[in-house]
Amino acid sequence: MNRREFFGWVGLGAIASSLPVALAACSPQTTTSVANTSSRADGFKTVGTVAELDQKGHILNQDSGDSPVIIIRNPTDKNTLIAVNSNCSHAGCAVNWEQDQKSFICPCHESKFAPNGKVLGGPATESLQVYTAKLEDGKVLVKTKVL
Repeated sequence: MNRREFFGWVGLGAIASSLPVALAACSPQTTTSVANTSSRADGFKTVGTVAELDQKGHILNQDSGDSPVIIIRNPTDKNTLIAVNSNCSHAGCAVNWEQDQKSFICPCHESKFAPNGKVLGGPATESLQVYTAKLEDGKVLVKTKVL
């Protein structure tokens, strides 16, 4: 094997070994709340507990309806909740809540969203879809479908 072939194989190996990392970054996160996610007559689903929300700072639930949802306490009013579709509107990667920046950040292309889902920085151009969320009897409830 000559030097050119050797470096060709090394380059190919480097590209192939980074593929799983790229795929994992662009696929939805698999952590979901283990809480009961049954729907109620009013359309709300229990997606977690207040204790879980306060411990983690957010709840990511992928079984809340048509799309995954991430729930946070409103940074300006801790008694209210904000729930958004956790899929980035740019490429569909799962956004993360960054408490220190008070924004949702996409790990794939670094789109940045305000707590209300509005785009703060691209490449995303569309806001995250916002859902209705509330606290009730120590539970976190979300409504993702219109009745």
